[in-house]
Amino acid sequence: MTDTEQPGEVTFARQVVWITGASSGIGEALARAFSGCGARVVLSARNVPELQRVRAACIAAGASADDLLVLPLDVLDYDALPAAVQAVRNTYGRVDLLINNAGTSQRSFCLETELQVYRTLFELNVIAQIALTKAVLPLMVEQGSGHILVTASVAGKVGVPLRTGYCAAKHAVMGFYDALRTEVAHLGIRVTTIVPGFIRTSIGANALTGTGEPTGVQDADIESGMDVTECARQILQGIGNGVEEIAVGEGPEMSLLELKRQDPTSTFRLLESMAEDIRKKRNGV
Repeated sequence: MTDTEQPGEVTFARQVVWITGASSGIGEALARAFSGCGARVVLSARNVPELQRVRAACIAAGASADDLLVLPLDVLDYDALPAAVQAVRNTYGRVDLLINNAGTSQRSFCLETELQVYRTLFELNVIAQIALTKAVLPLMVEQGSGHILVTASVAGKVGVPLRTGYCAAKHAVMGFYDALRTEVAHLGIRVTTIVPGFIRTSIGANALTGTGEPTGVQDADIESGMDVTECARQILQGIGNGVEEIAVGEGPEMSLLELKRQDPTSTFRLLESMAEDIRKKRNGV
């Protein structure tokens, strides 16, 4: 049994869980999982029809309509954040868990990536997460409790090819929330970083090319990755167990976390070989 597994069912009954990026992927799976545990779930993303679809699916699975709030939000619209926090407070009175899950990835070598793409990756994956966290923190301080989570990545621990901007952003996310943990623990506020490997979502198809356009093509390794529902189950189990850095995945990418700690040099050589294989494939070699 791992540190993310234990007997019995994790319950979050009546807790208010605010999830960004809730219209698809890990965010949607977390929304379904939390609502299935009796939580009151706030669903945020830009795509309102997809948020409504997720809400309807949660209700169809047995959740109460009153416990599901669709709150459309562009996390890059920083001026809108205070009103969004107030809307949650007006509806449910508090925020127990904030899950910063919005973000996007990248699939391009550095030499072919425009600088604006790096700015976009940092703005969405880092600054937006910080901005919403700062908007919610005063409420949690007032409550005397709260739990802030962020979806990072194995790419936030290990530098891999085609993802220089994504890796940089996720490393920054890990650093910010690890540091935040030290500052808010005395206030009764917890911080958890989620470190997924390859999970079967649309992240590859939505990843940015060097010019900033979505690739439109799914990655084979993601297609063969962990089922997103199982990913959400393990995340909830980790939260329930008090795990502060939840690594979730089942493929060979997860071994990179330990290899990087134990033998950085071998890790670098392995990933250089991966980059070379990608170049050869692109060149038809």
